[in-house]
Amino acid sequence: MKKHYDFSKGVQGQFYRPDAVFRLPIYLDEEVEHYLSAKADAKGVDLSDLVNELLKRDIETIHMDSE
Repeated sequence: MKKHYDFSKGVQGQFYRPDAVFRLPIYLDEEVEHYLSAKADAKGVDLSDLVNELLKRDIETIHMDSE
């Protein structure tokens, strides 16, 4: 790494994209990932789709319990 970097010719905000969408990385415990991966494979669906569906059901259950 250099001791000094020259940013005098840099353009502020050159790569800023206000409409950029960032995905939140979520890390599953190893045993949870293996279990859900096997279930997703058995159903023929993507792991992300299965996890999203399960989470949506949990959210609905939580929402119903809080009413």
